[in-house]
Amino acid sequence: MATRFELVLHGANAASLRAAGEEVFEEIERLENRLSLYRAGSEISHLNREAARGPVVVSPGLFDLLDHARRLTVESAGAFDITVAPLVRCWGFMGGDGAMPGPAEVAEARSRVGMGHIHLDQENRTVRFGREGVMIDLGAIGKGYAIERAVGLLREAGVERALIHGGTSTVYGLGAPPDQTAWSIAIEIPPQDPDLPYARLCWNSGTPHPPQHGTAHGTARPEPPRIVTLPLRDESLSVSAAWGKFFHAGGRKFGHVLDPRSGEPVSRAALALVALPSATETDALSTALLVEGRDGHDRIAGLRPGMRTLVAVEVGDGFQLDYRGPAGGAGGI
Repeated sequence: MATRFELVLHGANAASLRAAGEEVFEEIERLENRLSLYRAGSEISHLNREAARGPVVVSPGLFDLLDHARRLTVESAGAFDITVAPLVRCWGFMGGDGAMPGPAEVAEARSRVGMGHIHLDQENRTVRFGREGVMIDLGAIGKGYAIERAVGLLREAGVERALIHGGTSTVYGLGAPPDQTAWSIAIEIPPQDPDLPYARLCWNSGTPHPPQHGTAHGTARPEPPRIVTLPLRDESLSVSAAWGKFFHAGGRKFGHVLDPRSGEPVSRAALALVALPSATETDALSTALLVEGRDGHDRIAGLRPGMRTLVAVEVGDGFQLDYRGPAGGAGGI
């Protein structure tokens, strides 16, 4: 997943908390070994190599995840799609910093993108690709899935108060910190600093901010601006941003998040936020919301009851925010 996971645990028994935390990180590493596009021995890599030749039997967990992703693609009208990998490669973002492709290259990559190319056989638990060149990339759902699995392990271990994040883009608040009603999650936007991610989460847990607030040498950075703070209790929050990785060409900025339908980098929003109980779904739907932007905000926000969503559009030096959900108070902004 090419990212850092961090875990905050509260409780009376330090030894049991440490054991639970170690189990969580072992599970995340196991999922990385199984689901990563970038590990040659992973189940996903095997699937990408073989599924165009014929049906491939996959593990029950992977089959269920692929089926979940298929349903999310249908619900989002294709804004979220795990087959976007050929376009990611076409635009130079697969292991690189991006490069401008030609129209013919984009058209060729688009012809290999779409969940219609993925054939799932529930009875035999097999996956088959409809043509050569199709490639699955779980980058827009994998961190959320890993966090959801981790939270399940924490609950089984009896942990009642915890916060876990992956890459500061998806976070789950289990219970609440001592003497608080919820985890307080802030969304920060540092667009002018190339050494910082374009969007990230930070939190107030009674402990210092995570290491990303300093340089590798510990030198303090100025605090970047915060556009919104949300309470989180037994819920996941994911943020997707357009410019986490980008390049400039022809006086324009092209980000790494691509619209699977047009084949182009997203341009309707700078940032999208989704809060729901399922980390798997917040990870995927924040990507879908970023792709759709304000025009599709109402439709995405209506996919789940109680969902909180926000779209930020750059306007001059600031952001115009469009929020759906409770207005303030518990569960609001």
